[in-house]
This record gives sequence, structure tokens and C-alpha cells, in this order.
Amino acid sequence: MDPSRIPAEFPAPSFRGAQEQALADIRDAFAAGNRVVLVRAPTGSGKSLLARAIMGAAETAGEAAPSEATGAYYTTPQVSQIDDVEADDLLDDLAVIRGKSNYDCVLPGEHDTPVNRAPCARQQGFDCSIRHRCPYFSDRAIASGNRFAAQTLAYFMRTAGSEVFRKRDAVVIDEAHGLAEWAEMYATIEISPDRVPVWDDVGVPDVAADAGPEEDAVDRTARFVETLRDVAIRAKDELVGRPELDREEVARRDRLQELISELGWFLEDYRDIESPTSWVVDQPGGEESALDIKPLDPARYLRHTVWDRGNRFALLSATILSKEAFCRGVGLDPADVALVDVEHTFPLANRPLYDVTQGSMTSENRDETVPKIARLLVRLMAEHPDEKGLIHAHSYDIAERITERLGEFGVAARVRRHDRQNRDAELEAWKASADPEVFVSVKMEEALDLKGDLCRWQVVCKAPYRNTNDSRVARRLADGQWAWYHRTALRTVIQACGRVGRAPDDYGATYLADDSLLDLFDRAAADTPAWFRDQVDAMTTPSLPAFDPDAALAGIDASAANGARSGRRRRRRSGGSRGSDRSSPADGDSSVGDGDATADSGTTDDESVRTRSERDAERRQNHPLSDVWGDG
Repeated sequence: MDPSRIPAEFPAPSFRGAQEQALADIRDAFAAGNRVVLVRAPTGSGKSLLARAIMGAAETAGEAAPSEATGAYYTTPQVSQIDDVEADDLLDDLAVIRGKSNYDCVLPGEHDTPVNRAPCARQQGFDCSIRHRCPYFSDRAIASGNRFAAQTLAYFMRTAGSEVFRKRDAVVIDEAHGLAEWAEMYATIEISPDRVPVWDDVGVPDVAADAGPEEDAVDRTARFVETLRDVAIRAKDELVGRPELDREEVARRDRLQELISELGWFLEDYRDIESPTSWVVDQPGGEESALDIKPLDPARYLRHTVWDRGNRFALLSATILSKEAFCRGVGLDPADVALVDVEHTFPLANRPLYDVTQGSMTSENRDETVPKIARLLVRLMAEHPDEKGLIHAHSYDIAERITERLGEFGVAARVRRHDRQNRDAELEAWKASADPEVFVSVKMEEALDLKGDLCRWQVVCKAPYRNTNDSRVARRLADGQWAWYHRTALRTVIQACGRVGRAPDDYGATYLADDSLLDLFDRAAADTPAWFRDQVDAMTTPSLPAFDPDAALAGIDASAANGARSGRRRRRRSGGSRGSDRSSPADGDSSVGDGDATADSGTTDDESVRTRSERDAERRQNHPLSDVWGDG
């Protein structure tokens, strides 16, 4: 790598904000001999452009010896980030490659078959006459030979050891703050009926109760895994010996091969007394039930899948909150790592935080607090009648409770939500809508670019602490890692706040509804970036309109009385809303608290409790062409 090239490789015609200084600092950090540089860059810094400049410093084939690594990888855990890279004209020299399941076969009669289930995967020795036209192998060939290749972190890790995607001179990981958690997730082995094709051929013990006198649950799990692996190998060999497989058999073979590899890696690491990885096992159902084998601090896994893949690394994120803690979690020596802080240049007034806390959202207090938050949302909808809003519900249970309550209040005509199956479709429908819809979301705190009028306000309903029922979380807390517990929650809050206000002249308000969020800011103060601490210190309690479902629907052609709508927008109110502290004395209710949280709205009409998502689904179902949509 030639760090001196970094500033000149910046792909945009001009710099914005602190980009020029950031590139100079990154250049100096690499020039000082650091193998890894952490770049802590807040929302709107243009991290993908910084990433491209860093990649441009990698050695080229003309500069390096034949045995030396050249070129660069760009990788990120977020699929949406790869989509953004592919769509960005400034990054058109990055060749994107995705997993096989994202491509369709081009053989006659196979156009609806993903490449991982195509004849080349089903038939032994199949010689595809048009492989050169296969979209997957074409993209793979282009990416492997291109100076810059872009792929998801899952694909990047999966291709470790590949002869196609070999070691490169530079690797840039975007949204790198969750690298340890992503590695733990990828390395977790799920043993369940859905994931183990030979489930019915093995007896699954209660690994905790069945452990021997000198064993623990992990030891007993290792003995069971040896048996399971042998059974899986025999089943896989039987399939591999067949001349041709159908699609279901291909899926079974591929899953068996993955399972054998996963189990083998676990056994190898378990038997290595020098391995830094500790393992935990979750099996809440006992004998004959599913179990998850989970690594703690998967440094060894990351060494093979990430750190052996490049000479130099740049890791970018807004929320690498502690250099030392991050390095420990991913198996790096802090002495070999530099940290570059990028200044936040967006005006504080354009990214306000508001204290609208309604009580505790812990499980024991949720029944009391959720109705209060739902009433608060009606008031916020009235505060922002013609602006889109995003509700970070934290869990599907909370999302369902909130949505049901909003339906009872008669404002469902403005509300959209998603489930586990349709989250992407509902997100895109919400973004595309011209109406000021409010989207009740789950796990959308990251990698969501809601610039401009896509979203002007959002609500964080619950402090996003990790689930203490997870054995990894419980183990860390038992070891006293409370700083980690608070730091991971703060990281998610900061990420959520960054979904709106995406440019220096953009603006968006974030409302905090859970008391525990204020406590979190105190507990994690030492790990809070200065620019976010400024937001917390400037936080105020706003004056909001009174609870009035009709006012909440003022921006659309609907009323709380009947929920009817024609699709026409009402006239935009004068003055607009930029997260103002405007009071409403005529309403007789200007405080954030709002009386009886469980009071009946007086609305029971069927139409008024149906959300946008439900109405759209019915329209699609009743459309005369609905049965052939997507047939191509």
C-alpha cells in the first residue's frame, strides 16, 4: 500500500465537511506503519467515499511482484450497503459479487431457478454450455479479476481460503462496529430439525443433564457432535455418489456439507487447548430439542476469515466507541491499531434529541408503559401531520402492541408495519409513499439512509439492551462485563439516531420514550463520542399538541371516526415542523405526559384499525393480475 495516494484517490469532485482532513489523518496513520486503522466517522461523513480513497492506495498488479497481494476488498455486513455501492456512480469501479442464491440460471426452462439449485449443482459432472453467460459466474470472474471487489461480510467470510478470492493488499470493512457480534453469529452452529437434514437419524441428548462427572455441557456437546458429524458424512457421501439430484436433494447435500464443515471447525477449536475461543451451549428444551453452539470472543474465527485476507485494513463506523474494547473483541493488539476520529460537521440544531420518556420499558413494566407510548405517538403524529415518521419498536412484540393500540385510537390509516417475512417490501413501500406514513419497525437502527423527506422524525421506544437470556450475554455479565453491556446498547442508540438528518442541510428529530435511555447515557458516558454527547447535553422536553386522533390524521384524507381515505393529501399546514418546541395552549395540554394512558379513544370502526400494510395487501390480493405477478 502507498498511503500517500489516499487523498488523490478520493472519487468525488470536491470534499465535503471534514473529508479532506479525515483522509489526511488516515494517510498519516497508515504511513506510521499501522496495519489496521479504525475510522470513527459520524453519520453523513461519506464513509463509502472515504473507503474508495483508501482502496485506491492498494498496490496494483503493475507495481507488485507476482507473488504479492494486490487490489482491495470492500465489505460490509449490511446487504443494503452493497446495494448503495452498486447504485453509486462515484463507486462504479467497484465490482460487486453476491451469493449464488441472488442469481437466476439462464438455461432454457431454468429461468426461475437460483444458481445454487441449477443443473450445475444438481447433476454430477454437468458441463454447462453457456457458463460464460451465467450471471453469477460472470460477476464472480469480473470481481475476482477487478482491482476493487465489493461483497457482503457473509460472502467475504465464506470465501476464506478460496483460490478465486485470494488475499489482497487492502481490505476496507464498512459498518465495522459489530464485527465481533457478526463473527459470533456466523460462527454459531444451530442444531435443529430445520438445519440438520439427518435430525431423525440421531438422538439428541440433554447436554447439561447428560454430562459425565468430569464434563460440562460443552464437553457433552462435543461428544454428541462427533456422532452427528459421522452420520452427516455418510448421508452426504450417499448423495454425492448419485449421478443426478433434484432440487430438494441438492439443498440437502449442500446443507450437509455446510453442517459437516461447521461441526468439524467446532471440534477442531474445542480440542485446541491454546485456542482463545470459549464456547457456550443453549438448549432450553432439553433432550431431543434444538441446541445452539455459540463462540465467545471468536478471535480465531476472525483470524482465518478476515485478518488473513489482507495486508492492511481500514475499519469504518460511527460507533466504534472504545478502541481497546473493540480490539479485544476482534482479536487485534491495540498497539498495532490506530484510531482516526472524524469531526461531525452537521449543525446540532438539525439533529435534536427530545426527552419524551413515558416510563420503563423493562418486561415487568411494559404493560403499563406501552399504552402511554402509543398515546404519545398520536401526539407526535399531530406534531408532524405532514411528515413521515419511523418508530423503532425494538421487538415484534412491542411493535404489535403499539400497532394494535394505534388502531384502537383510530389512526391506523397513517400507520405501516412489517413482519419477519415482508420487512423489505414494507420498507420500500413506506419510502415510496407520498403520504406522511408512520412506519413501526423492528431492527432498523442501522444501514438505513432516510435523507430529506423520507423521514423527518423518529421515536426510540426502548433502550436496546442485549437479551440476558442469551447464554453469551449471561456469561459476559457473570464475568462482570457491564461496560460492554451498556456500550453495545449505546452503540445501537447512536446508530438509530443517525437514520435521519443525513446531510449538513438535512434535519430530523429523534424522540426518546424509555426512561432507561436516560440512565444508559449516564452509565455509558465514558464511551460516548463528543459529538453525540453534545446532542445529549442539548436534549430538551418538547411541548406537544394534546391527544387528538383527528389531528394526527390531518396530513391525509382520513378521520379517526371512520378511517376512510381517498388517497388525496390535505393541504400542507403553514410553518412546517422541524422538531419544534412549539406549545399548543388552545389544546389545554402542552406537557409530554398525557393523563390516563389506557383511556378509550372512542373509536371502534373496522376501517380505522386497519393499517396501511393490511390495506395494501388486500389491494394486491384482489388485483386481477395478482396471480401472475412476479412470473416474469
